[in-house]
Amino acid sequence: MSDLNQLYSEIIMEHYENSPNRRELENPTIKERGHNPLCGDDITLELKMNGDVIEDASFVGHGCAISQASTSMMCDLIKGKDKKEALKLVEKFIDMIHKKDVDLDELGDAQILQGVSDFPARVKCALLAWKTLEKII
Repeated sequence: MSDLNQLYSEIIMEHYENSPNRRELENPTIKERGHNPLCGDDITLELKMNGDVIEDASFVGHGCAISQASTSMMCDLIKGKDKKEALKLVEKFIDMIHKKDVDLDELGDAQILQGVSDFPARVKCALLAWKTLEKII
């Protein structure tokens, strides 16, 4: 495995195993379940809003390393963003997964998941949280 692939794997596993975003929020403003019955990935995304701004984001649930890491990375990205900015990030992430040409810099650690697009069975895992956020907003 190349050093870059090893680094990517370490970042994914760090988000999967030690995410500070895996917790219940006290009095979330919005909460939405995302579930993929085909593989069993299951999350509940919780947001604390201040008007249109996402003050905090967290999740609970279980699933594969890809779904859980993707959710953790997304939570990191959307904190402090307004709904419009968060939806732009959702669009960029979905475009990236579908191999469209996008500027990846705004996606932070989540750009590591770009390679998931080469594994069709894993695409829904990576998209679960992002589609759940899109539904909430």
